Amino acid sequence: MNFAAVYHRMADNMCYPLNDDDLIINIKTAYDVKQVFLHYGDPFESGILGGNQVWNGKREEIVFKKRLEHHIWWTTTVKPQFKRCRYYFELITAEEQVWYYTENGFYDEEHRQKYAGTMQCFTFPWMNPADIGRTPHWVTSTVWYQIFPERFCNGDPSINPKDTLPWAGPEDKVTNEQFYGGDLKGIDSKLNYLEDLGITGLYLTPINTAETSHKYDTTDYEKIDPHFGDKKVMQELVAHAHEKGMRVMLDGVFNHCGWMFQPWQDVVEKGPESEYFDWFMVNEWPFRRNEHNTRKGRYYSFAFADFMPKLNTNNPKVIEYLLGVCEMWVREYDIDGLRLDVANEISHKFCKLLRERMRSLKPDFYILGEIWHDSVEWLRGDEFDGVMNYPLAGSILEFWINEEKGKHEFEYAINRCYTMYTQQINDALFNLLDSHDTIRLITKMGSLDKFYQQMAVLFAMPGSTCIYYGTELALEGSFDPDCRRCMPWKEIEAGCYDDKIAIMKQLIRLRKENPLFRSRNFHFTEEYKENRLVEFIKLDNYGSDKMQVLLNCTQGDVKVHAVGEILFAHGYEEGILKKDGVLISKM
Repeated sequence: MNFAAVYHRMADNMCYPLNDDDLIINIKTAYDVKQVFLHYGDPFESGILGGNQVWNGKREEIVFKKRLEHHIWWTTTVKPQFKRCRYYFELITAEEQVWYYTENGFYDEEHRQKYAGTMQCFTFPWMNPADIGRTPHWVTSTVWYQIFPERFCNGDPSINPKDTLPWAGPEDKVTNEQFYGGDLKGIDSKLNYLEDLGITGLYLTPINTAETSHKYDTTDYEKIDPHFGDKKVMQELVAHAHEKGMRVMLDGVFNHCGWMFQPWQDVVEKGPESEYFDWFMVNEWPFRRNEHNTRKGRYYSFAFADFMPKLNTNNPKVIEYLLGVCEMWVREYDIDGLRLDVANEISHKFCKLLRERMRSLKPDFYILGEIWHDSVEWLRGDEFDGVMNYPLAGSILEFWINEEKGKHEFEYAINRCYTMYTQQINDALFNLLDSHDTIRLITKMGSLDKFYQQMAVLFAMPGSTCIYYGTELALEGSFDPDCRRCMPWKEIEAGCYDDKIAIMKQLIRLRKENPLFRSRNFHFTEEYKENRLVEFIKLDNYGSDKMQVLLNCTQGDVKVHAVGEILFAHGYEEGILKKDGVLISKM
């Protein structure tokens, strides 16, 4: 047996309570292990030490598994009667070798019998309700719509910035230095459009006072940018969204601020004499704007952007100030969630306190982190509910871009994304394929058929689904800032995008109305021999209700077997799934 490939520990995504009753236990092995059994029982079933301990636990086979590139991920659920669990694993190889895996190593049958009384088992000591990771129940059924306010809709020309440009068309490239007058009233005026599309959550990029069009250089955290509106307009937008069943999430830019943020200006002027000096991470003073200060190490900032100095979120005064801002947003605007920008550089201390404060105001408040990599350190139940699922987006995109990859590589990549965290976190991950920070999906693909294949995968994956404004139109746009083009309302109202909008409505409706699209239970199958014909099954919690997803990524048309009720199809006719086609059907 490949001992080096076997891994388990009683922590994080390997062993955790899903709820008050269910304990999830996972283990990784190499492919030479063909069966795994779990031996488990209560730690005190045979008494409290004293030399008379015997094993009285149960033995159950672990039947559910996911294939990774070099491992098999085995998973099972047990219900410890007394909320405690002592356990070890029995591993059976393809050669019928039997090994027992415990916290202190591997035993064969002879040594297991010999050392049974002193064998150090894995132990989950107590399923404490206060320590169980819980995410807001509403998130997994939400279909989000990300809006970059400056480019979405101009609803009040009277507050336009100076030198505002005429609203650009869908093919017009844009820069961050340009202003087009998008505002909060514009968003409010299009809520009927979003409701008709099926949207149930709005994620707005920053709306507070800032110098740039993107507003990630905050000048005043307590004021709405005057080019977007004011407090009253924001309150009305949230109220109207709530009336239509839409949650609202704001962008919290707490890793850094803008150059004109008043405490930073005080530091620029006074240096160490400023009462705000420790609000930032300054190594050398004085400095002036646009002198490449951060590359010279004078202070830290976001990336090397001099105009966005880094806030010291270890400082109790900074923490209290930012928490007060968040509380104000909830009390005055009644928002439902917060997305933290550059969340992996903010202190864990701040993130833990943020969760406590927000949940005390709204028990089902959603906290989302912008982290592009493995984020388990922030997803242990006391900080974020989820992160932006860029690993999933990258895994999906890579398969379509790299046509040398087969369906097994796709399976491994997707399974990796859903074995990184706990199941409740998987339900609350923020799934997306493009955003204000990335090239738009249609531009990356250059093919509308491949675009819809990936959108179908997005809507069928566990988590919370988000589309970027204009994605329902397959709006084009290259890398930041060109991915922030103006929403083409003139063309929409002329019916130019009716067909594309209808397809997106269908996917959104299925996601909202069919529980299988939201189910966390899925597995890949191999009914077809074609190497790039991807096939996976979604199941309900009981395995009785199923649907099949087929994605023809081969170089030609493929004849597929008889299917049940067709839920979604693009490029499918009379048993033939065309090249770059997708078929989702009941089984």
